[in-house]
Amino acid sequence: MFRLLADENFNHDIVRGLYQHDPQLDLVTVQKLGWQGISDPEVLERAAGDGRIVLTHDRNTMTGYAYDRVRAGLPMPGVFVLSKLVSVGQAVQSLIVVLECSVASEWENQVIFLPYP
Repeated sequence: MFRLLADENFNHDIVRGLYQHDPQLDLVTVQKLGWQGISDPEVLERAAGDGRIVLTHDRNTMTGYAYDRVRAGLPMPGVFVLSKLVSVGQAVQSLIVVLECSVASEWENQVIFLPYP
């Protein structure tokens, strides 16, 4: 089962699309948890503590901090980086494919970029 965390600047239309597909999806947002304004390393730390894969659009800093965690041997359930250049529908569909065709443990210590080309 996937446990997901959408970071602060993640497109909430994508979150809504995922919930429309699966209302029981275990997905929370930084805002819902009251974590607005915390740093990327702190988001990753808290997500790891809760076993959540982070959903982000941040290709620049979030990915670097995720790789830093892996190099340091710290837990990192995974990061899914969604392109801002694709439609909401395409982003949702890409995530659905990953969620339905894999298990969460496959993404530990990995950063993946979606959608796949």
